[in-house]
Amino acid sequence: MPSTTRRFAVLAAALATSAALIAGCTSTADTGSAGGGSGGDEATESVTAAGIIGDQAEPGDPVDGGTLSFAGYSMPSSLDPAKTQAAGSNGGTEMASVYDLLLRYDPAKGEFVPNLAESLTQSDDHLTWTLALRDGVTFSDGTPLDADAVVASLTRYNDAGGANSDQFLPAVAEFSATGPLTVEFRLNEPWSEFPALFAFGHGMILAPAAYADPDNFKPIGAGPFTVTHFAPSQSIDLAPRKDYWNGTPHLDQLKFVSLSGGQPRIQAMDTGGIQMTFLRSPEWVDAAKSQYPGYYEPLSVASVGQINTRPGHPGADVTVRKAMALAIDPDVINQRAFDGKALATSKVFAKWSKWHNDVPATEHDPDQARTLLEQAKAGGYDGHISYVTVNSPTSQAIATAVEAMLENVGFDVDVQYTASVTDMIQRLYVNHDFDLTYGSMSISDAVPNLRLAGLKSTDQSDVLGYKNPEMDAALDAAHQAVTVEAEKAALKQVEQIIHDDVPMMPWAAGSNFVAWAPNVYGTVPSADGMVLLGGTWLK
Repeated sequence: MPSTTRRFAVLAAALATSAALIAGCTSTADTGSAGGGSGGDEATESVTAAGIIGDQAEPGDPVDGGTLSFAGYSMPSSLDPAKTQAAGSNGGTEMASVYDLLLRYDPAKGEFVPNLAESLTQSDDHLTWTLALRDGVTFSDGTPLDADAVVASLTRYNDAGGANSDQFLPAVAEFSATGPLTVEFRLNEPWSEFPALFAFGHGMILAPAAYADPDNFKPIGAGPFTVTHFAPSQSIDLAPRKDYWNGTPHLDQLKFVSLSGGQPRIQAMDTGGIQMTFLRSPEWVDAAKSQYPGYYEPLSVASVGQINTRPGHPGADVTVRKAMALAIDPDVINQRAFDGKALATSKVFAKWSKWHNDVPATEHDPDQARTLLEQAKAGGYDGHISYVTVNSPTSQAIATAVEAMLENVGFDVDVQYTASVTDMIQRLYVNHDFDLTYGSMSISDAVPNLRLAGLKSTDQSDVLGYKNPEMDAALDAAHQAVTVEAEKAALKQVEQIIHDDVPMMPWAAGSNFVAWAPNVYGTVPSADGMVLLGGTWLK
């Protein structure tokens, strides 16, 4: 694929992902977690380690039969992994049910483990990885899932600009089938999170027939279910595969349905209309955790003020960026927009995080903010800020709070509401027509670097437009770290640069929570709020 075409493909994938995040973060009833404090980790929602939580009766032996209905967070508009971000909030569980995952994240072990693949091993120099496939695995059309199919599927995924392909392509020198069931990857440098790719879109291998006709994509995978009906962005009906490699699923039918907002989803759980749902808003996560078991996954930087740092915008001046950070009190946003129930912190990695460090939090200091703003104005800045957001009650509350705090120290804030999420995407990612906006990075402890890579100067889908050689070096060090200690040191440097140079303003941590009814058993968690349902059953 020509480089220009690839850039547009990568951007298109980023826009699709961002649309779901923005839509989710601005929902009136189930927003992405936000809030904040001047640096503390106090919040109503209690933080636990990632894993399955809640009390359930002993399951006994699995039972066959029944229909499980799952209300997703944002239903996918496509079942093509190259066109849909493989995350729990945006079709990841739905697609994993059809394609499976080569690897999955095991929160109990804190590492990525084999799933559809038999193993993934690295060489002593950390530059060669060997993927071994299970013998006898077939796609739902009966064709074999072998090394050639994996290479072809990965090549197609990268050429189409699938999520994380912009990191895969420069890092992987080459990959090829070295045997009927082995694929070898040669890297240009060590990559600490390389296995994680195979628990996301790269790990969803398509049968050759799925994409044989470029104009007629077919969802044919090696997962536990096949698609019987798909209404884009509305519903998906799946049937179990008798020849699934890990055994015939227990369920007679799996249904994914669309329910907008946390309250309707919990109400549907209460009445038995659905048996499983995905939640992100702190108030609804709290409510669901008190009633239902499920998979809980804490997230860093679930709420963030995003600054356009490009030339010609106020955020190009670090003095202005620091003034904004000191002027905005995330506690106020938390109270006004989220009823005080968010996981408030201005740290990138909160106290519960594996990557927590001693980089100081940014303290709310309006007097210092005024001083810095006056310095910027003395240099010719007029104090104007365009704050762009979608038009919803939650977004309005955030915008009003930010506007008041910035104007309190002397900024002149123009809040502009877009007509739709599509318009918002156009302004942020295509035209870069904004100075400040609200968003989410949703960084899980399992894969901090994949999300933070958006801060690199070379990122082509970044909303911030941030360019800093020191940040690039710190991110490269985290990317290439071969020990936890080295990665933690590099991520500390990343957070220090964010604190000092303020390319963005962390406002709160948050969480994903996949809740299920007490009679649901056998669900297996993975990364980014995805769960595997091939072994799920109803008691």
